[in-house]
Amino acid sequence: MKLPARVTAPAAALLLAGLTATACAPQTSDGKATTDEKTGTLRVWLFQEVGNKPKEQVVDQAVAAFEKQHQGAEVEVEYIPVETRAQRVKAAFNDPKSAPDLIEYGNTDTAGYVKDGGLADISAEFAAWDEAKDTDPTAKQSVTVGGKVYGAPLFVGVRALYYRTDVFKELGLTAPKSQAVLVSTAKKIRKARPELYGIAVGGAYTYGAMPFVWAAGGELATANGDTYKAAVNSEAARTGISTYTSLFGDDNCPAAKCAQMGGNATVTAFASGKAAMAIGGDFSHAAVEAGTVKGKYAVVPLPGTTPGSIAPAFAGGNNIGVLKSTSHRSLAVDLLKSLTGKETQGRLFDAMGFLPTYTDVRTAAARRQPFVKPFIDTLGAGAKFVPASPGWGQIDASLVLPTMFQEVVSGRKDVKTAADDAAKKMDAVFAPAG
Repeated sequence: MKLPARVTAPAAALLLAGLTATACAPQTSDGKATTDEKTGTLRVWLFQEVGNKPKEQVVDQAVAAFEKQHQGAEVEVEYIPVETRAQRVKAAFNDPKSAPDLIEYGNTDTAGYVKDGGLADISAEFAAWDEAKDTDPTAKQSVTVGGKVYGAPLFVGVRALYYRTDVFKELGLTAPKSQAVLVSTAKKIRKARPELYGIAVGGAYTYGAMPFVWAAGGELATANGDTYKAAVNSEAARTGISTYTSLFGDDNCPAAKCAQMGGNATVTAFASGKAAMAIGGDFSHAAVEAGTVKGKYAVVPLPGTTPGSIAPAFAGGNNIGVLKSTSHRSLAVDLLKSLTGKETQGRLFDAMGFLPTYTDVRTAAARRQPFVKPFIDTLGAGAKFVPASPGWGQIDASLVLPTMFQEVVSGRKDVKTAADDAAKKMDAVFAPAG
């Protein structure tokens, strides 16, 4: 997971939904500590990755540099399992005395954590931080709620189009340059090679589907004062839904098999040689390299509706935030800078493949590892983010959008009815969450 990107948004959303429903603000003066100690021990919770040792080594370097610059300060880092993070973070927000000073969190969780009173507003420090000026706008948006900054981005993840170069060469095809050509190419492949999905798609793959909605000019929701209004049932959004759902059927990816698939399943289908195309992330690269298609694939940005355009992708990733309850605020902000700064992000890319959130560091990373270029091009074309509403977690965890897609591909509802029903469910959550 990188959350929203690696673990994907539903997992992040389950955490957010639990917090939104049950967590309270820390029991201090407005949840805020009354002291700012300049020595002592700072505690940090980071996510345990699959193959965590390289991440630990990079973090250890950042911590050592911080401790060298701050005599009398020590740092304890704990890597917490993804599976138990909801309970851990909820407990930290409810009991500041046992809470860490900093936490890593999925970027779709920001609004919920802010509403729960857990994160400190570091707008002034972020604005004064010289490196922050090179943060890409979408990554900055993921730490911003109500115009205030509540953390620093750690990495970003986006998706692009993986395709089988051997299959395309055999059938005389070229990488699609528009979504209409993508659909027709997928169906040509399925007809010529019926053992393959032309493109593996999933009814439960929200962030594989959304680029079709965004490319058509649709939105998940629009800001409406202090809250949001669902927009998935707009005419533009319905056009994108229709394009995506047209890929479900015996002529590409049979609904009986593909309606329930999520992102991991579609990437697995591609990596194992069962699909000629799939929408996968930069974070899917290792899994594809470990599959049977190694050496027989390439990646290009997912095309938009007009030839040569790039569809907007969801910008997933993780952030690091300072807890409002910390009694070491100044030190915690300095440690945050060390953990999320340019040097550390460059090392994390080399060690783990995490895409940096700084545009200049990302460009340098692409020179070292050319495989990330299509993902960087996708980010450069303009990525999108989820509504900055504490209700988003509930919407995601309730599978509102997957249900909508599945209702269409199963034939239970037409696009307009399914989209209208999804919008009603979203608005019911947005209203009290504002």
